[in-house]
Amino acid sequence: MPRTTTLECPGCPPLRALTFDELGLIKVIEARGKQGRAEPKLVERWGDLDSSKSVLAASLDDRKSDPLLAVARRNGTIEVLNPLNGDLRFSVTNSSNNGVQPEDDPVAGLHLLAKKNLELASRSCTLLTCTAKGNASIRSFELTKPASDVTSTGSSRTWSVGAGGNILCSKVDGSENYFLFGGKRVEMNVWDLDSCAKIWTAKPPPKNTLGIFTPTWFTSATFLSKDDHRKFVAGTNSHEVRLYDISAQRRPVISFEFRETAIKYVAEDLDGYTIYVGNGSGDLASFDIRTGKLLGCFLGKCSGSIRSIARHPDYPVIASCGLDSYLRLWNVKTRQLLSARRPVISFEFRETAIKYVAEDLDGYTIYVGNGSGDLASFDIRTGKLLGCFLGKCSGSIRSIARHPDYPVIASCGLDSYLRLWNVKTRQLLSAVYLKQPLSNVLFYSNFADEEAEVVNPPANRLLHGEHIAAERDEDETPPVKSKKSKEKKGSKTEAKEKTGNPPCQDNEQHIVAERDEGETPPVKRKKSKEKKGNKKEAKAKSGNNEACEEDGGKKPKSKKSSKRLKREDVDELS
Repeated sequence: MPRTTTLECPGCPPLRALTFDELGLIKVIEARGKQGRAEPKLVERWGDLDSSKSVLAASLDDRKSDPLLAVARRNGTIEVLNPLNGDLRFSVTNSSNNGVQPEDDPVAGLHLLAKKNLELASRSCTLLTCTAKGNASIRSFELTKPASDVTSTGSSRTWSVGAGGNILCSKVDGSENYFLFGGKRVEMNVWDLDSCAKIWTAKPPPKNTLGIFTPTWFTSATFLSKDDHRKFVAGTNSHEVRLYDISAQRRPVISFEFRETAIKYVAEDLDGYTIYVGNGSGDLASFDIRTGKLLGCFLGKCSGSIRSIARHPDYPVIASCGLDSYLRLWNVKTRQLLSARRPVISFEFRETAIKYVAEDLDGYTIYVGNGSGDLASFDIRTGKLLGCFLGKCSGSIRSIARHPDYPVIASCGLDSYLRLWNVKTRQLLSAVYLKQPLSNVLFYSNFADEEAEVVNPPANRLLHGEHIAAERDEDETPPVKSKKSKEKKGSKTEAKEKTGNPPCQDNEQHIVAERDEGETPPVKRKKSKEKKGNKKEAKAKSGNNEACEEDGGKKPKSKKSSKRLKREDVDELS
C-alpha cells in the first residue's frame, strides 16, 4: 500500500525558494505570514513534464534590478529565465567544437557571472559552463533582442580542463576571478578565469596503514569565504570531507569522515568556518572546519539522498532537498526542522524499484509498473491505490502504453510477454510470447480504420478482384498431382475387371509405365529386384525340368492338387 507522511512543523520566516527536478519542472515555494508562523506553499510551476529536459545545474543572479536565472538541461539547452515570473529571456545550445552531441557531454557546472554582467550593463548576460568531459567556456549574450535572435557577443573563450575523467563538481569564488572543479578520476583544480590558466592542483593523499590507496572521486566542493579563494572544502564518494589551503600545501590540511555513505553536497555558512554536509543516506550535519569537530546533526532524518543545500542570506535558515521529493527548511542554531513541503505528492509501491509510469486519458489516473512485475493504478490526486492488475508478470515491467480509444493498456518487459489489460476490471485480456525481452510498446491508433478498409473494400477494388479470379478459372488448371492419383486408381480397377491377368503383372506393367513417364527409381534398388527375379525364374525352370524328367515329361502337380488327392484317397479307404 502507498505510504504518505504528515509532518508538523512550527513554521518559518517569510521567504521564496526555487526547486528543480528530474522531469524538467521548476517549482516556486513561498512562505508568507508572520515571522516564525509562515507555512511554505507551492505557488507556481514552470515548464512541462519532459525527462529529456531534466535540470542538471542552475545559477541565480538575484540582483534587485533585472534578476536572472540560468538553467542547464539534459538535452544540452541552457535557458535564461526571469526568476520572478518564469518568462524565458533566451535559450542557447551548449554545443562543443569537437563534434560531440550535447546529450553525450552534459553540463556539469553552470554559473551566472554577476559582476561581469554589471560591467557589460544590464542588457547583457555572461555564462560560465563546464561539461562532464572538461570543456569549459565563457560567453556573453545580449538581452535586448528576442529570444530566438540572441547570439553571442564579444569574445567567447573556450578551453579544456579535463584530464581523462568526469567533472562532477564546480564552484566560482565570490570575486568571480577563480574557478574550482573536480570529479571522478580528476583531482581538485583551481583556474584563473582572466587568463584561463591553471594555478593549482591537488595531490592525492598517501596510502593508509594497510597500504590501500583511495581512488579520486570528488562529489561536491565550495569555497569557505567569498573573499578568500585559497581555502575550500571538498566532499568525496568515500564519505570523507577534506579542507584544502592552496597557499600551504597540495594535500588536505584537515580530513575527516562522516557516516558510511558518500558525501553528496557541501555548503558553507556566512561565518566562514561552519559547513553543512549532506550524504547519500539523508543525514545532514554541521561541522567546524577549523578543527573538524562535529557541531551536531539536524533533527529529523531525510528519507532519501540529499542533493542540494542552500544557506539563506538574511535568516538563520538552510534549505535541503533530495530524492525523497521534500523541500526542508532548518534552523541553523537549534538544528530543528522548521517546515517540510512536498512539491508533488509522494507515496511508495511495494519493495522494488519503479520502472515505468504511464498516464491515463482522464488526467489523474496513473499506471505504475515495478521491477518485480507488479502493475497497479493510482489516483495521483490523493495517492490512493485504485487496484492491482490481476495476474502478476514474471519479469520486470519496462513499458506501459494506454490505448487512445479503447479502455486497454499494454505492458511488456523482461519476461518477453506483451500483455493487454482491461483498465476498468484490471483483468488480463491476452498475453503474447515474443521470445526476446521487450523494452517498449506503442499503440498504432489508425489500425481500426485500415482494418475496416480491408473488410469492406471499395467497389472498384472488388470488381478488379473478381476479374482476376475469372481469369484464373479460365486459364489455370487444377493441380497435376491430384489428377494423376485419380487416373491411377481408375486404371487399376479397370485392369482388374477386364483382364484376368495376375495383379502382379498388371502392377509391374503399370509401374513400368509410370517410370517411363516420370523419374526413374534409384539404380541400386532396381538391380536388386532384377537379380531376385532372375534367381526365382532360374530355380523354377530347373525344378520343372527335373520333375518332367522323373515323371516322363509330365508337368508337376501343385501342392494344392497333391493335398486334394490325398484327401480323396482317404475318403475311398474309409
